[in-house]
Amino acid sequence: MKERSLIFGAPKRNPLLIVISGPSGIGKDAVVGLLRKNTPDTHFVITMTTRAPRVDETHGVDYFFVDRETFEDHIAKDELLEYAKVYSDYKGIPKSQVREAFATGKDVIMRLDVQGAMTIRKLCPDAVLIFLTASSKEEWMQRLIARRSETPDELALRIETAEKEYALIDKFDYLVVNSHMHLEQTICDIQSIIRTEHMRTNPRKVEL
Repeated sequence: MKERSLIFGAPKRNPLLIVISGPSGIGKDAVVGLLRKNTPDTHFVITMTTRAPRVDETHGVDYFFVDRETFEDHIAKDELLEYAKVYSDYKGIPKSQVREAFATGKDVIMRLDVQGAMTIRKLCPDAVLIFLTASSKEEWMQRLIARRSETPDELALRIETAEKEYALIDKFDYLVVNSHMHLEQTICDIQSIIRTEHMRTNPRKVEL
């Protein structure tokens, strides 16, 4: 029988690529915002988008807001890890952010729509994919309507899209309920997932 050497101390720590995803209006921005405050040693990818900023959003903090020409130039130069056209606007992740963070050993967290998360799953099978959901459909609908950022036609499209996105839950590693007024619990659940992933006997290894 083959003998194994005794192993002491923490397991080998490879940096993780963590994707926070879910349907529109599920609270991805709020979750990532509080995670950023609570885990300063983690790199949070800033998504590039061609959509206009909302009143409470800041360029270079919430998103990199660029025009269509600039975004398409990044596509042509193959400078994006993934990108997609979502509700008539582009969203994408610059490759350089992830590579630079991994070079320093930092975990990387990115906020993506479900379409983008599926792209990352194909490109990086060892990425950790977390799907956010609400405690009920009614709660999610109330959040979506309360944003007052969509026309009736856009709202209908988001509901239709969400039905397709929920059909992809089994492609994710974890399902986390982001209940109204319980954001802190959501953050604790995600942090527990990250700690658990770092204790795997067979660590994930993301290669870009």
